[in-house]
Amino acid sequence: MGKKVLKNALKQKVPKKKVSVSKWHAVPLKGSFMLASMLGFLISLYSVYPNNKSFGFAFMLIFAAMFAASIVSLSKSPVIVP
Repeated sequence: MGKKVLKNALKQKVPKKKVSVSKWHAVPLKGSFMLASMLGFLISLYSVYPNNKSFGFAFMLIFAAMFAASIVSLSKSPVIVP
């Protein structure tokens, strides 16, 4: 009896869950985010970098990444509301 139950269990099809695959969309960021990234980069360039080169470079890298993210978010894409 155990083998019969096992065979029946293996034959049953399990319904698959539908996974919605959607295209990646950039989330619109606020203008203040871009302003903060530009201001932070300039402050890092003129006040932090001359005093400590490693910290200045690290801060400039972070603020440049923030600026790049704000540029990417400028592309027109529909806002997806869950």
